[in-house]
Amino acid sequence: MLKISSNPQNLEYVESFVEKIFEKHQLSPAIYGNILISLTEAVTNAIKHGNASDESKCVCLKCNVSQSQIAFEISDEGTGFDFDSLPDPTAPENLLQIGGRGVFLMRQLSDDVTFRDDGSTVEICFHL
Repeated sequence: MLKISSNPQNLEYVESFVEKIFEKHQLSPAIYGNILISLTEAVTNAIKHGNASDESKCVCLKCNVSQSQIAFEISDEGTGFDFDSLPDPTAPENLLQIGGRGVFLMRQLSDDVTFRDDGSTVEICFHL
């Protein structure tokens, strides 16, 4: 488990967390990039949107590895959000917008994304 305060500089710990998991479980480097990008987006959203960059609040990142998949759970201390009402970042009116692509990227790069706790927890799964 990785627990960080809601400071964007703490994103650097996500990469070392992922590297340790890959070494421990001898996972294929083919999925490393997709996992790292997905987790970076999820943790960034948790820091920025979930915890409103309040450094007194934490983001927790957990991992579970099985024979067939690796699953990550990212939780923040915020109130959640309406994950079913996100604007489509590929819609013409949103193409030039800064931001708004994190959940889209997580869904494109992983095999499954599930939100719980009104959106304050996200589980991201990858098939092995």
